[in-house]
Amino acid sequence: MTVLAQSRPSPPDAPVPQHIEASAQPPTLAPARDRPIIIRYGKHLRGAFDRLIGGSSLVSNEPVLDMRDFAWTCALRRQWRAIRDEALTVALDRRAAPSLSEVSPDHRAIAAPEAWRSFFLHGYGYPIAENLARCPATARAVTEIPGLVSAFFSILAPGTHIPAHRGVTKGLITCHLGLIVPQDGDARMRVGDRVVRWAEGETLVFDDTYDHEVWNDSTSTRVVLLIQFERPLAQPGKWIADLVLGAVRRSAFVQEARANIHAWNRAISALDT
Repeated sequence: MTVLAQSRPSPPDAPVPQHIEASAQPPTLAPARDRPIIIRYGKHLRGAFDRLIGGSSLVSNEPVLDMRDFAWTCALRRQWRAIRDEALTVALDRRAAPSLSEVSPDHRAIAAPEAWRSFFLHGYGYPIAENLARCPATARAVTEIPGLVSAFFSILAPGTHIPAHRGVTKGLITCHLGLIVPQDGDARMRVGDRVVRWAEGETLVFDDTYDHEVWNDSTSTRVVLLIQFERPLAQPGKWIADLVLGAVRRSAFVQEARANIHAWNRAISALDT
């Protein structure tokens, strides 16, 4: 299924005062050594875990899943305008939404500065209280998602290409809710052998452990609400998925990013006082 975009002009990005760019940046960090085993030792170990998890899956293992298998996506679509309105106040403000490469050192290989920005509400099970307070409608909406793990506004700059990459574990499934979709070009994503396009107010559910890449071949910014949630599983896949996710949550992969988000927010708050 290819999702077609709807027509609505995208608003321009909010300007960034020059003093913010210099003073609000958290310190540059190199990836720490204590990455979870599944990340450090790569595709062979991860592949074995993913095969075991996939064999216990209670939903499809295809690259793109049927959103009708996830009833909660209907409620998300009903609330999309309220969610979009909140995204407009934070996602297009470079002070509020830092580059993903600043937040997560592990994303520097695929996310150039300013190309892919993020505004986190939840990250691997950790709520970001100050960001949730700024987006109460979105906060309420994502709280209703079964097995919620992460939720953030994902902001892709014009002309950006995110190269092919894969997610950490098949124990998670990803959902995008289209909020701002450029109309002056082609914003699309390849997941495995499928090419999909976003539509404003529509959801797209996919398995990010398939090789996937993203393009924003337009002159406008693309914004989606990106959600990761636990894959419905029987045993023994559920036990394996929980073990992997627990290791990832405790690792520097997550803890560095969590610390960087809070540091960024403190820096911005200090500038505003």
